[in-house]
Amino acid sequence: MIARIWRTQIDETRADDYRRFAHVKSLPMFRAQPGFVGVLFAANLAERAVITLWRDIASAQRLDQSETYKSTVAEIEATGFLRGESSVEVLELEGFFLEDATARSWEVS
Repeated sequence: MIARIWRTQIDETRADDYRRFAHVKSLPMFRAQPGFVGVLFAANLAERAVITLWRDIASAQRLDQSETYKSTVAEIEATGFLRGESSVEVLELEGFFLEDATARSWEVS
């Protein structure tokens, strides 16, 4: 399994807008990608990370070529709530452990 980590910073006064975008736009886009396994949205003050999980390296690499991904990236860049440069790293998972394997999702009100 592969982890793809996208890091960015946001305008903290627009954190709710960012969360809404992640739930309404990014999550459905990721779910439509071949080889997608899951996603974690993480935050620390203005820092954000989106950790997507993929079946294999080819699936993770195909994301960059996806028209729906490119469209979503253009849309989030146009919102004005991202700050600074974004970065991506791709890592092979060597293992993981979940204390509670119950699937959960979050919603923005």
